[in-house]
Amino acid sequence: MSSYGSRQSERRADLPPDSADIVDSQPGKGSDMELSHNTLGNELSSPTVSVVIPALNEERNLPHVFAALPTGLTEVILVDGGSVDRTVAVARELRPDVVVVQQTRKGKGNALACGFAASTGDIIVMIDADGSTDPREIPLFVRQLVDGADFVKGSRFSHGGHSHDITPLRKLGNDGLNLVVNVLFGTKFTDLCYGYNAFWRSVVPALGLPDTRLPQPAGGAKLWGDGFEIETMINIRAAAQGLKVGEVGSIEHERIHGESNLNTFRDGFRVLRTIFSEYGRMRASRATTPPAHRRVPAGSRRAVGTQSSAPAGGAQLSASAGGGQSSAFAVIAQSSGRHAESAALRSHGYSRPPNRPSLNEMPLDKPFPANTRRATAGDRKPVHVPALES
Repeated sequence: MSSYGSRQSERRADLPPDSADIVDSQPGKGSDMELSHNTLGNELSSPTVSVVIPALNEERNLPHVFAALPTGLTEVILVDGGSVDRTVAVARELRPDVVVVQQTRKGKGNALACGFAASTGDIIVMIDADGSTDPREIPLFVRQLVDGADFVKGSRFSHGGHSHDITPLRKLGNDGLNLVVNVLFGTKFTDLCYGYNAFWRSVVPALGLPDTRLPQPAGGAKLWGDGFEIETMINIRAAAQGLKVGEVGSIEHERIHGESNLNTFRDGFRVLRTIFSEYGRMRASRATTPPAHRRVPAGSRRAVGTQSSAPAGGAQLSASAGGGQSSAFAVIAQSSGRHAESAALRSHGYSRPPNRPSLNEMPLDKPFPANTRRATAGDRKPVHVPALES
């Protein structure tokens, strides 16, 4: 096993060109890269960021993971799955401000749900405790979210990503499952089964994860969503809910210490079952309420129209003045956004958007009298102006 310093140097060389430019890793000191407006490449302060790390007997891997965490994070949440080694103690020694949460049931899915529930940041990033996901890539995920995405997933097979850990058999299975999801859900995923994701905290209710307060089923069984299928489930649900999903190239590394709990065939069939289960769920009902960070009150629509245009991602951000970290963020969707328009129309009593043609589909087929003017798209009758008629 190479030293951590040489391992960090290798990771830097493996990063995509755009990410290598903004990553500065120093062995033994962690990353000096801050989540600031300079890192994100815009003129706004960073949103607050919570990092959720599920862990089970990872005392030897945590020093490597924690050393690579970027500075400027709001909180690091370690979700312990009942470790029998010094996982929790090591985490507190490495980072005294770490938030330790005990998961309520078994399984990675439950661990993540417990971590999400404990998070207070505007953005949640989920990484692994075994060293396979590189924490130094976190600013790349945050940048896409700030630029307008609702949910950003890592990809090992696109945008400069790569995997040093996946076997040819697992790669074949991932490609097949990826194809099935893209056909059924109309998505363009390049890496379905990778667990490096980031999203706005207001997206969590839309993911519909199992309630963390439910008891553990008898006989060692898991609730649906408590196992490794969680990664596939939240990726599909984010897309099925109509969220704007982005991808970031990510380098997956081999586990540093210990053995993986993945089982190629057992977990592969569980993922396949998840896909068809989620397809049925999507057909049964579709969400109509956007996440909180994209909702625009009806009274604010005129104000939104006067704002400077949003980035290509379709969202604008405003932060309170202050230092590099902002504790309060308001994300304002463009007034033409589908969710924002539907929310405003419902607030005025409409059950659905009125079926109105656009102006360019309405020929001016009648001449106007001198004392009339053309109305807007919803009403084609001439409007009489009393001042001109008197």
